[in-house]
Amino acid sequence: MPALLRQLSGLGGCTHPIRLDGHRTEHAVNTRTGEIGNVLHHLGSADLPAGHLLVRCNNRRTTRCAACAEVYRRDTFHLITSGLRGGKGVPEQVAAHPRVFATFTAPGFGPVHNRPKGRARTVRPCRCGVVHDQEDTALGTPLNPDTYDYEAAVLWNAHAGALWRRFSTYVRREVAKRAGLTQRILPDYARVSFAKVAEYQKRGAVHFHAVIRIDGPDGGYTPPPAWATAELLTDAIRAAATAARVDGPVIDGRAHAFAFGRQLDVRTIRSADFDGDQELTERAVAAYIAKYATKGAETATGALDRPLKFIAELAQLDISDHARRMIRTAWTLGARKDLAELRLRAWAHMLGFRGHFSTKSRRYSTTLGALRTARAEWRRMQAAAEDDQTAQDVTLVLAHWVYAGTGLTDTEAWLAETLEPALGTEGEPTRG
Repeated sequence: MPALLRQLSGLGGCTHPIRLDGHRTEHAVNTRTGEIGNVLHHLGSADLPAGHLLVRCNNRRTTRCAACAEVYRRDTFHLITSGLRGGKGVPEQVAAHPRVFATFTAPGFGPVHNRPKGRARTVRPCRCGVVHDQEDTALGTPLNPDTYDYEAAVLWNAHAGALWRRFSTYVRREVAKRAGLTQRILPDYARVSFAKVAEYQKRGAVHFHAVIRIDGPDGGYTPPPAWATAELLTDAIRAAATAARVDGPVIDGRAHAFAFGRQLDVRTIRSADFDGDQELTERAVAAYIAKYATKGAETATGALDRPLKFIAELAQLDISDHARRMIRTAWTLGARKDLAELRLRAWAHMLGFRGHFSTKSRRYSTTLGALRTARAEWRRMQAAAEDDQTAQDVTLVLAHWVYAGTGLTDTEAWLAETLEPALGTEGEPTRG
């Protein structure tokens, strides 16, 4: 029992681990002769207390695994922060580069229940005549579901990623235009970097939050030219967001085209050292983006957090009527051969959106992979220190693992509940 508790504690609170059968053997190698020597360490699944090697599921969704989602959130926080303050291989001078926080919304598909605010920031009645509470489940749902454009709403989600790619091209073009340069030679003087996350509004439409920054020709490692300012970047973003447009399919004689909504918010990010009552700090931006990296349609709209196999499953699911109609619309459109590339049935649970929830340009900062590799290396060093093994010049590792299942047994789940997760799901991340 103590050994099983130790194995479960290594999951850090993961509730749906991957179970693997197999083995891992480490041999010493003579660097002079190349001979394979004695076995340094052997790990076999049959010798483990759980009968399998248990590996964290690493699911980013809070609704699926809170512990693994928390690790993903903290990694995203550090990824965004390193592009704002430096660190993780990015020089601290990047904090002096022009950068903004921008929010790109979806267009309207019909009136929905909302909480409009007046000039004094007081909440006014909705069009239905009711002042909705913030937790009212009616928020985001159509005033008249029969006239709401569900088809366009699903297709917008399906094309949102392509629209962002079009915008990212246009914003570089607009920056070059304002600098008096051509887009082709702009990288010789400056580069535009970004990191973004997708968020679902309550109505089920995807919108984007992004940190956008101007650097020198070598990204965050070189200062931007004198003409690069936050004001120039803001102006370029507004122009690019207005111009970006993606043509969609023609369905039953109706041509679809997609552009961002009229609500575009672009704000300059200030350093924490110059924070004021109305200014946006680096930490606030990083925490805000990281929060949405672990959420999906299920959090905002009450939809699903896993794919559907059959549309008949909807009858047994406890989801909102609005989410149900969005999913059913995606499933129906997914049957059309001319929309096969959108894979709408596979992504019906995400209301048609199939893009990555968090993406960044190559030169923005470090990567999630680099953060995970550093963490895995640190754990290996800790394990070696605990085993008090002597260092070897070269080690040959022979390993073979096969999938054996997912999740914990009832007994393991009961024991896991008695353990304190290695990472909590509350509170702000440390800077580390």
